[in-house]
Amino acid sequence: MRILRKLFLFFFTIYGFAIFLLWMLLLMPFFLYAFMLKPIRSGNIIYRICRFWADAFFFMTGISYSNIGAQGYKKNEEYIFVSNHISYLDIVMMMKVIRRRNVRILGKVEMTKIPIFGAIYKRGTVSVDRSSVKNRLKSISELIEFLHKKISVFICPEGTFNTSHRPLKSFYNGAFRIAIETQKPILPVLFLDTYDRLGYETIFSLNPGKCRSVFLEPTATTGLSLHDLPELKKKIFQQMEKSLIEYNATWINKKYLVERS
Repeated sequence: MRILRKLFLFFFTIYGFAIFLLWMLLLMPFFLYAFMLKPIRSGNIIYRICRFWADAFFFMTGISYSNIGAQGYKKNEEYIFVSNHISYLDIVMMMKVIRRRNVRILGKVEMTKIPIFGAIYKRGTVSVDRSSVKNRLKSISELIEFLHKKISVFICPEGTFNTSHRPLKSFYNGAFRIAIETQKPILPVLFLDTYDRLGYETIFSLNPGKCRSVFLEPTATTGLSLHDLPELKKKIFQQMEKSLIEYNATWINKKYLVERS
């Protein structure tokens, strides 16, 4: 049975990537049109196209999407969205989460080097090279500018895949610095099932099933200063960690839960 499952996952993953590439090529004329527009409008249109792309990909790969607690945030307010990062599917989930609002994602600069897809990624995200302090500060400044233009931002504060088998790995400061400097609320979002649909260990693990997102309670930053950054970061980390444990996130090692109790 294990061999049959591996064969299924291998061929299903190839099918999934074929669907992903097919829709990228079909939508390319719309992306090219967006590339010719002014930066702000261009980015907003790229996200609308990508949301359709995400919908088509999920539908044709048998992945269902649902969210929990999305009623807890205001549609006309800008947020710093933060989420856990555990799968290659997380960016597709972001497209499902941030519907009907303008947003910019903080993305890895390495992704911009992928042929064709990298061009779309570069124009739709604020890319960051985390190995460079100067580049990280520049990315933070760009995201702050977007918030001033009434565009929300989406950041994975873990930076890279959480391979620790704990609920979360340690957070970078960037999201919390931005929240304090702009006095915008932080809205944590959990991706519960992307690890089960496509784990980080191998790309040949794509499989159909459910993908849920969970919106936690927003945290206001009004009146906070950079002196409060460590406490704010700790608060959001604990809020997200507690909820991931409550929802029995499958990547959490049971030994960690025993040690924690």
